[in-house]
Amino acid sequence: MALVLNDRVKETSTTTGTGDFTLAGAVQDFESFSSGIGATNTTYYSIVNAGQGEWEVGLGTLSDATTLQRTTILSSSNSDAAVSFTSGTKDVFCTQPASKAVYLDANGNPVGAASEGFAVAMAIAL
Repeated sequence: MALVLNDRVKETSTTTGTGDFTLAGAVQDFESFSSGIGATNTTYYSIVNAGQGEWEVGLGTLSDATTLQRTTILSSSNSDAAVSFTSGTKDVFCTQPASKAVYLDANGNPVGAASEGFAVAMAIAL
């Protein structure tokens, strides 16, 4: 099991509640989680139930070709806890959470998650 990040991975789901999400197939012009992430791998995801005010960002595991396990909730419309999604078609897609991003500011200094470790790695690499 590896952490896999990929662009343009998006599916829909009609799953309700706080459990695993059953994915219904790739949205047109996008890849499925199965082909873009691969079964047994983990990825950062977002789930949005448009018009219902329900959303969640987290770390999940694709346990098989169509099941996304919501392993760790990073932020959500439910005070950063698991959202109990109501009925409707949700968008489920890969994302890069801001809380996990590392980037350089205008002066070239590392900012964001794990920036101290990033700075040490850069110093060693130089």
